[in-house]
This record gives sequence, structure tokens and C-alpha cells, in this order.
Amino acid sequence: MEIILCSGSPRRKSLLESIGIKFTVYKPNVDESREDNEPPEEYTMRLARSKCEEGMRKYPDDVIISADTIVVIDREILGKPSDREDALRMLRKLSGRVHEVITAVAICVSGKIIVKAVHTLVKFRALSEREISAYVETGECDDKAGAYAVQGLGSLMIEGINGDYYNVVGLPLCTLGEMMRAEGLNLLKV
Repeated sequence: MEIILCSGSPRRKSLLESIGIKFTVYKPNVDESREDNEPPEEYTMRLARSKCEEGMRKYPDDVIISADTIVVIDREILGKPSDREDALRMLRKLSGRVHEVITAVAICVSGKIIVKAVHTLVKFRALSEREISAYVETGECDDKAGAYAVQGLGSLMIEGINGDYYNVVGLPLCTLGEMMRAEGLNLLKV
């Protein structure tokens, strides 16, 4: 039985590598469109489950891990920016405010799928227009929910985090470990 990371995220891959887990990466092809009036937590849980289900079809005898991360402010989901203008808009909205990061983690063990959502609050310091533009020009925000990377230059904009730091990166490792342990798999011994 292998562990399959069902995600194209280099951050999730890096996090699993950092704890010494051996795994194979499979990039799922899932429609990430949001359903009408779908609440943010339900949306991200549905996507994590869909990615896990796709991985399960390809690797039915293995352990599947998938996740989906979103940034929420004023009930608006800030996904990956569509272009530089969208990134500027998102960062202006986050500047000087607290927002929520929700990551849904799904695992499949022996055909059983479990999904949990983790919530973390992040406070941005007030940013100048010049800082926002300079950050967007680095390109770091291009494929990140909310147009920032907590583990990169984006850390210079973050005043505080209330909750799981790894959740903001894209994979809450403690929650993942608890989920795996509940299914008889201890990541400390893998």
C-alpha cells in the first residue's frame, strides 16, 4: 500500500517531504467551479473529496491524500488570481484586515473517504500601494489562493496567525496525522 498525494501543489508536496513521508504525486483533473450559493467550507470540502475520489479510481488499493485551500474575506472566496489586476485587488482587500483560510483535507483508506476542514485566521498589516505592486511583480502570488504565500515573501505582510500555520501553507499536518492515525496509520512510523 502506497501513499498517493492527489494534488499538483508544490507546497503540499514539500510539506509531506519535510516530515519524511514517501509518496507518489498524482495531479487530479477536477472541475473547481463553485456551485450557486455554496458555503465556503462546503465548497472546499467538496473539492477535496472530488480530488480524493479521482485518486481512488486510479489507485484503488493505496492511501489517498488530497486537499483544497481557500481564502475568505467578507464572505468572498479569494481563489488563485486570474491575472495581475486580480492579485492587486485581492491584496488591497486583505491589507490591514483579518481573513480566514480554510483547508479541507480528504483521505481515503481502504475505500473509506474522510474529509475535515481546518480554519485559520490571518491578519495582514496595512500595505502601501507600492508594496502591493512590488509583491505582485515578484510573481509569487500567481498560483496562490488569496494571492499570497505565507511561507515566502508574503510572510512580510502577515502580522499574525491564529491557528495552524501549515493550514495557511495548504496542508494542516497535525489534522492529517490525526485523520491517518484514526484509520490505523501512524505517519510517525510510515
